[in-house]
This record gives sequence, structure tokens and C-alpha cells, in this order.
Amino acid sequence: MRLLISVAVFLGVVSASPGLGERAACNSDNCLRAMLARPTPASEFCTTYTVAITSVALPTWASACSNLPSRISSACTCINTAAPTPGPYARVTPPSGAIIVDNSKPYSYGSYPSFQAAVLALSFTTTTPQTIFIYPGTYTEQVYIPLLKSNLTIQGWTTDARSYHANTATITFNLSRLNATNNDLTATVRNWNPNTKFYNLNIKNTFGHVNTNGQNLALSAQVTNQGYYGVQLWGYQDTVLANRGNQLYAKSLIVGAIDFIFGQYSTAWFEQVDIRTIAEGWVTASGRLDAATNAWFVINNSTVAGIDSSIPAGSNALGRPWKAFARVVFQYTYLTDVIAKEGWKPWSTVPGSENTVNSTLAEYNNTGPGSVSGGSGPRAAFGLQLDAPITPETVLGDNWKGEWYVDADYL
Repeated sequence: MRLLISVAVFLGVVSASPGLGERAACNSDNCLRAMLARPTPASEFCTTYTVAITSVALPTWASACSNLPSRISSACTCINTAAPTPGPYARVTPPSGAIIVDNSKPYSYGSYPSFQAAVLALSFTTTTPQTIFIYPGTYTEQVYIPLLKSNLTIQGWTTDARSYHANTATITFNLSRLNATNNDLTATVRNWNPNTKFYNLNIKNTFGHVNTNGQNLALSAQVTNQGYYGVQLWGYQDTVLANRGNQLYAKSLIVGAIDFIFGQYSTAWFEQVDIRTIAEGWVTASGRLDAATNAWFVINNSTVAGIDSSIPAGSNALGRPWKAFARVVFQYTYLTDVIAKEGWKPWSTVPGSENTVNSTLAEYNNTGPGSVSGGSGPRAAFGLQLDAPITPETVLGDNWKGEWYVDADYL
């Protein structure tokens, strides 16, 4: 006896706008792509078709959805995110010459089943810009991008490249310092190539938390001229290592708990980034070593909040100084009440190890209940309120707008 399940029960989900968690969890593989390619609207199919557990009752075009009704129900849940008729901001077709990543079955013609395989297929001698296009799916792997002679663009499949909400491609791994010899080697994606742009990709380290050697990076951005646009970066401790050179993060999501934006030598600008904490901790940890080191973290026009309502008020600090000359600025940023009234915390409570005397830990014109203007405080004595904002020119250089890694559409 064949069990039948009506997809009409998912009508309420299809017509509703999915939340952040649902959108992030969308697994829109070949089944969804097959639905989007239909001449009749996919939403119509989702509300009327009755699906059999076996593939016998499925039309030929839906062979990619065979075996489990959940394949179709998952795709139908994502339809509101992945519109049947892609708009001008969709990135659903690989550009000419792109190296394609696709781990669904059957694979796209000429594609690679993993991100790392696509990286190894790049030319290491050409100076012509190269692109990797990643189809929807979850790719469980660690990725290392070495030095190339060309510019490199990484594009994840999305129906709306303007933000991270419609991302469908996820790279995930779960290493920590318990099983790696340095921080970089724990990262799910290790990017050592300058002049790289990432778009609409989710990068996760799912290791979680341990009290010792718990560093678990999602992204290790090791060199200059890197841009990250509409990405999701998920971890717990040390999610993002922005380590050297000019880096730009825009319209993205960064999730973690302990020192989850950190680095020593980079000049990094974060624009319209949603920063979400998942436990008690500190957002930033600048490791600027001395006054001569040109290192900045500037979080501009962004938001800081708990990942959900379970994160207690006052449980997080904007940062703590990893090294003696730490330099971090939050400006024009909305701070919820998860930010402690002190704003900042010392690196350690051990006398002589606070790292607060020469650090620049500052704010300018922030808003929200966790800000000074919102009534929070008093701030820590070593925290500063600036008289003027920091400019991108100060951080990224006078000619930053003309740099290849900078995408002005995200600013």
C-alpha cells in the first residue's frame, strides 16, 4: 500500500515569509531547481500536487525529487525564498567560463562535487580573472585557497544576491585547536589568495565549545584585498580571523560567542553586518601589537544582538583587547541589550594582563538599548566615545573605492 501525502499542507509555509533560521536551513538542491525550471509556477505545484513516497507517481521532470516527500516539501518551503521567476539580483546561472560546484545527483555537466575540487581545478598561472559557482547544497569539507596569479570570485547560488537571507550553498566542517596545530588550520575556509570576492555563501564551523583549545574558525582570511558580500559566517570561538591587509565585509551575518571577530594585522571594515551572539562572551578581540601596526576593526552601520531571545541581557561585551594596542570602533551601529553596560571588558582580570592602557576601544553615535545614547552605562573607564566617525579612507586607504575587491553595490 502506497502512502500519499498532500503537499497542500505546506501552503501556509509557502505563502509566509520564512525567518532567518528557516532561510539559512533551506536545502534547495536539484529538486528545487527542477521546480523552478517548470513552465507553470512552482508555487502552484506545491499547493495542488499529491506526492507518493515512491517515485512512481512523480512526473518525469520531478525525478530529482524522488524517494522522499521531504525533498519536495523542503523545496516548497524554500519557494518563497527562491522565486520561480528569478529577478535581476538572482545568481542562479553560472557565468561563462565558471568552474561549477554541484554535489547533487545527477551532477551538473562538467561540475565538481566539492568546493576544494573546484579550487584545485583553477589555473595557478593565468592572470585572467576566475570564478567558482556553487550550486545549492551542504558541502562538508575544509577548503584551502592558495595564492593565485589571478583575481578570484566565489559565487553561491541565490535568488537575491543583495543579502545573505536567500543563500543556499553551505560549506561546513568541525575542527578546533584540539586537533589542529594553529588557528588557521581549524578554519572551514582558509583563504590565502589576495583579490578574492565571496558572494552568498554560508561558511560554518560546527565544533561548538570547550574550555581549552576551543578555537574553531569558520573563515581564516589571511591576506589583503578580500571582500565578503552577503555571506553567513557561523562559529563559536574565533569565527572570523581577519588577519592581514585590507578586508571588507558587507551585508553579511557573523555568528559566535567568544572573540568571534579577531586578528592582529588587518585593516578590516564591516559594513551593514548583522552580528549575532549565541552565548555569553565578547564580540571582538584585536591583537594589534604596537602603535606602529596599522590595524583596525571598524564596525559601521551594523547591528549587534542575540541569535534569539534566550541570550540574556548584558551577557556580551563589544570586545576585549587581545594585545596591548588593540584598536576597535563600533559606529552608527544598533546595539541591543545583550551588550553589557560597561561596553568593553579587559583581556584578563590578572593584574598587568588587562591590555587596556594603550588600547583604543571606541564608539561613535551608536543607538539601541545597549548603547550610551540608549541609556546603557556607565561605560568602562578605558572605553572611548569619539568626537567624529572613522572613515573608510582611514582604514582601507584613500583609493579604496577603486580597488577590485570592493563591490560598491553593497555599500
